[in-house]
Amino acid sequence: MYVAFDDTDSLSSMCTTFLATEIVRALRGHDLIGLPRLVRLNPAVPWKTRGNGALCLRIGEGSGAPTKVGEIGEHEILSYPRIRKEPNPKEVLRIASAAVSQWSRVDEGASPGLLVSRTRPAASLYWKAVRDIVPLGDVDAELQRTGALRFELAGGRGVIGAAASMSWRPIDRTFEVLAYRQRNRWGSEREVNLDDVRAIDERHPSTFNNYDGERCKAAITPRSPCPILFGVRGDDPGELIKTLPEIRSEPKDRWLLFETNQGTDDHIIRRWKALLPNRSYELVGRVASIPKTLQGGHVVFRLQIKEDKELDCAAYEPSLSFRDVVRALLPGDKVRVMGELRDNPRTLNLEKLEIMSLAKVERKRSNPICPVCEKSMQSRGRGGGYRCKRCGGKAPEKAAKRSTEARTVELGWYEPPTCSRRHLSKPLKRMAIESSSS
Repeated sequence: MYVAFDDTDSLSSMCTTFLATEIVRALRGHDLIGLPRLVRLNPAVPWKTRGNGALCLRIGEGSGAPTKVGEIGEHEILSYPRIRKEPNPKEVLRIASAAVSQWSRVDEGASPGLLVSRTRPAASLYWKAVRDIVPLGDVDAELQRTGALRFELAGGRGVIGAAASMSWRPIDRTFEVLAYRQRNRWGSEREVNLDDVRAIDERHPSTFNNYDGERCKAAITPRSPCPILFGVRGDDPGELIKTLPEIRSEPKDRWLLFETNQGTDDHIIRRWKALLPNRSYELVGRVASIPKTLQGGHVVFRLQIKEDKELDCAAYEPSLSFRDVVRALLPGDKVRVMGELRDNPRTLNLEKLEIMSLAKVERKRSNPICPVCEKSMQSRGRGGGYRCKRCGGKAPEKAAKRSTEARTVELGWYEPPTCSRRHLSKPLKRMAIESSSS
């Protein structure tokens, strides 16, 4: 039995993952099968709140040896590898909808959707939702096919994300352990020891996106006043749980381990016929203009991706030193870029960049020497070659002495600092690539 929900928080409060802990607690009479799933969807959707994440749980009567995957107060959350018996779906909907009604921020713009179903929607729904815009009508048709029960508030837009999270069949996956704050601390400054965060990378190399060395700040703590204290991401769920006692912090109210699609690049469209805004693409092309730094610190250059097609690419101010890499590009450089295509201004917001080849840059060092007079010849203007003032001898442009200038960037991959990366963007560390900018 799958329970999925989305669009319960707002920009200023709550978190859908916290609601997952409340639904797990409300359904305590049932077992958790596998891990709760935190599924990030299209990060370019204009109406998202923060990380555009939807949640899916599987519950029932479990079988096999259970594993501890969380705590709520003194109560352990156990996960079972297999299901023996499914619960009554109407009863599950009744209990879960009460939690959704209690915690959703409808008065702050949330539009919650909750689904309960024995059958998952087609996997194609996930891929459309993580890369494209999904109309509610497409979801309605699929939910009718699966016979899902649904509960909605304020329009129920969250049904789209809920269905997509239920349809996810991982090709690549990561994990995140999330620790939550005590209720009386919500909205106040978080207390998390920075030295302990900095040490996670060394102690647990399977983790990623922990500490931003450029900003000297923790990347595991949210910037919003939500209930999350911190979240550590990685490829090994057992290692993630080990980090919890190693990070000194304010008291934890609860914690829960999630299976996620974070850090997978699932949102990137690699094969395309047309470039549509509010989607994310991988493009290969040649730099067509010298990068310009705009007011505000954003750096923009033109990328020629086809003979008749060019597109502006931008490294925005929060990407800090990543902009220096972009500034060092020159016309003729071949690059691979990944990022979100915005509508206005129409630019690709860079998430990663690979320099595939560098254009050769030559500088003139001196005019040619006249072979007769052995004196320096004079330029006849652009494209006019050279002429000896004494004997009238001539020489072509290529006769000037030139040297190849060293470039300030090298071939390889570059990425923004940790705090500027998207949830879904695969860090170079997970691609087994050491960042050329590190």
